[in-house]
Amino acid sequence: MNLQAQIENNVKAAFQVTYLALENESHQHAGSAEASHFKLTLVSADFKGLSKVKRHQAVYRSLETLMPQFHALALHTYSPAEWEAAPNVAASPNCQGGH
Repeated sequence: MNLQAQIENNVKAAFQVTYLALENESHQHAGSAEASHFKLTLVSADFKGLSKVKRHQAVYRSLETLMPQFHALALHTYSPAEWEAAPNVAASPNCQGGH
């Protein structure tokens, strides 16, 4: 199973997922790794009432064993009500590493 599928499986196992989009953005960054930079948009009722920091910490915990295998993870976490009100995810910034 590739790294992207492993990340998706871990997240699905840890949260009540309403919406999940995991994009491999490695091609936008310097270096030759094919699975080094990801962007995760996650909507879950588990995030209701949690700060952005607490949400991100929960996602990191769910990926603890996989994190040494990739370089970057952009997180966009929403409760279902937040997602319904404004389902816009910011574009990732341009790579500063030479691409």
